[in-house]
Formats: sequence, structure tokens, C-alpha cells
Amino acid sequence: MQRILERGEIESLDHTSIPRLRIPVRASVFTDRAARLRQLAQDHPASAYLALMAHLVDAQHRALEHCAVPSAGEEQISRAQAHGMPPLQAMGWSRAPQWRDILKALADHMSGQAEVPEQARAVAASLRERLDSDPDSIETQADAILAERDTEIDGASAPFIMAALQVYWTSLAIDFDTSKLPVVSPFGVCPLCGSLPVSSVVRVGGSADGCRYLCCSLCSSEWHLVRVTCSHCEGTKSIAFHSVEGGPEGIKAESCDDCHSYRKIFYQEKDYNVDPVADDLASLTLDMLMGEEGYSRASGNPLLWQGPES
Repeated sequence: MQRILERGEIESLDHTSIPRLRIPVRASVFTDRAARLRQLAQDHPASAYLALMAHLVDAQHRALEHCAVPSAGEEQISRAQAHGMPPLQAMGWSRAPQWRDILKALADHMSGQAEVPEQARAVAASLRERLDSDPDSIETQADAILAERDTEIDGASAPFIMAALQVYWTSLAIDFDTSKLPVVSPFGVCPLCGSLPVSSVVRVGGSADGCRYLCCSLCSSEWHLVRVTCSHCEGTKSIAFHSVEGGPEGIKAESCDDCHSYRKIFYQEKDYNVDPVADDLASLTLDMLMGEEGYSRASGNPLLWQGPES
């Protein structure tokens, strides 16, 4: 049985021994997520959607296997180091056109899967056609998604476009030389790409044992944050933990009464196979509970977009 460190114990540790950043593994980041989605889909009220996303994540794995995209240049890295900014910052990044090739591959995969519902196959086919006929509209959607401009986002196609952007930035993260990462980074965003975290995981094993890592919604990297700290406003005095009565022990929502927001936290000690995206997607009941308690979710799930409210 692994022991989870308490806040005071973590603060007394030599922080240089705690890995600041966990880089995704090309061979497993999406295969593990797809497997977890399928595991969670069993007897789940949203099993159809979880299974659909498993197919999409399968396609992400195939696209990532041989993906290599232009990274940040030395001037860009030096500027990031000088100003303490993420070197692969998604906002304002000049995406190489090959990100659309990734989206084509995902759309082709999804439209060709007999197990995928007809409506989803139709969305994939429409995306594939627009990539040829109107690529600028796809670029505009991608910009809106990265900026989280909800009123401009088409909720049906957003998971597909975001999935392609995830492959693109995950490849960037994997190939980045972390020795060139700025010593300090803005609080609450990914030190590599500047995106918001989807959730956090308390890891087990090795030098990260008992440590909490925020998980990037875009590049799949994870970065350390001391526990019992609000991942949104950095507050420490009004933190509380919530769970669904009778639900899994390894899932909680960490709320903050200073900013009235929350993010989920998963405990690998309770379930070793937890995935920050898949488990977050499969625990929407907890989101409903937090909404009823008056808390706002600090950031969304990259595989679930509702689009503008009517």
C-alpha cells in the first residue's frame, strides 16, 4: 500500500527531488486513454459517448506514432525564458498546415468505423469535406477552441478538431528539450503550452509518489502543484473536497471558496489506471453535484464541448 503524503510533509521535502514536469510518452499516452475509456464505458450511463471517444483516441494514437511537427526556434525559446512564459504557447502559435493532415486522418478513421454512430460519422465526413473546400473555416474553429470563445465553437465538430490539436501539441511536448524550459512559469497554466489543466492526479511510485500533478488539456504534459492548493487562484485557506455518495473513492472535486471554482482530483492509489481526461469525462455526476453546490468548473474537458447556449 502506497502512503499519500500530507501537505505539511510535502512542503518539508527537498522540492528539487520532485519532478516538476511529466512529459507524455508517445507509445502509450493515447493507447492508455483509449483503454481507460473502454473500461469506464462498461455499464456506464454515458457508455455510448465514452466508446465513441475511445475510437477517436485510437485515431489519435495512430496519428501520433509518426508525427513530427516544427518546434519552437531558439529565438522563441530565449524569449520565453527571459519572460517566464510557456515556450510552446498555443495562443498565437503559427501552426504548421500538417495539423490539418492530422485532422484528416482522424476524420477518415471515424467515418470509416462501422461501430461509430451514423451522426458522428456524418460530422467526421463533413469535416473531411471542409478541410478540402474551406480550410480557413477549420483554422477559425481551431483558433476559437484554443481561445475558448464558446459562442464561436461548433460543439459537434469541436472534439474532433481539439483531438487533432492535442496530437499536434502532444508531439511538440514529447520532442521539446525540457532543459530549455523557463525556471518559472505563470501559475495555473501548462508550463509548456500555456493551456489550462483538465484535472489533477495524485501519482504513486518513484520520485512522484504522493505528489499531485495538474494535467494539460492540450499537450498531455503534467506539472507539479502542492496539494490542498486551489489550481485556479492559488488559495489555500478555503479548500474542501467533495465526492458522490457511494461513488468511487479515488475521485473527488477540490473546491475553493475564495474563487468558487473546482477541479477534479484523482488518486492513483485508489485506482492505478486513472486517466485525467477519461476519468474526468466519465464522472459528470460529480460536476452536476458541484453545480448544485454553487461552484463553477475552472476549465472544461477537451473531449466534450457543448457549444453556445441557445
